[in-house]
Amino acid sequence: MSNIPFTNKWNNPDSNWGGKMGALGQIGAGAMGLFGGNNNPANAANKYIGQIPGETAGHYQPWEEAGKNMIPGMTDQYNQLMNDPGGKYNQIGESFHQSPGFKFALDQALGGSGRSAAAGGMAGSPQHEQQNMELATQLGNQDYNNWMQGATGLYGQGLNGGQNMMNQGQQAGSSMADMIAQALAQQGNYAYEGQAQKNQNKGNAFSNIASGIGSFFM
Repeated sequence: MSNIPFTNKWNNPDSNWGGKMGALGQIGAGAMGLFGGNNNPANAANKYIGQIPGETAGHYQPWEEAGKNMIPGMTDQYNQLMNDPGGKYNQIGESFHQSPGFKFALDQALGGSGRSAAAGGMAGSPQHEQQNMELATQLGNQDYNNWMQGATGLYGQGLNGGQNMMNQGQQAGSSMADMIAQALAQQGNYAYEGQAQKNQNKGNAFSNIASGIGSFFM
């Protein structure tokens, strides 16, 4: 047998194979970091953030649509009031009709006037006829004014209701827009942070590869 002792290169203190294996491991870790499928947490988070507008839109959309639908009609009404308020007043008055109690009040007034004129011997006289016309005109004006007061009051309530509906729509649309903007901003922040992390991981991978190569050939 040969007197030359067997040498195990792995256990030989003079051998650097252990260091070389460590260097290879470092190179492999760097390669995995460079080409491995590192999952970006931002992608997982953005899938849920992106659902927020769609999931919540149904709560805002009815009010937003109702407000938008009121805009053309309300704009037309306000334009009429600003440009021709008298015309709008007359337009409302075109729907006037005598109140149910007008005829009764007129009959009562004319009856009283007739009895008074008869008692004074003036029944059928021009003065009596003039008095009847004045009574009828007075009662008619009173009935018309009462009707217009009620009609313009209801018209004002309609304007207020329409304005409130537009305000609700504007608030709903604003809330929806703010929510979408916040979701997009959050997605943007996550995308930025995710890309920064990827860049850092890539830098670390190159550093590991370079360090491992350097160690391997030492």
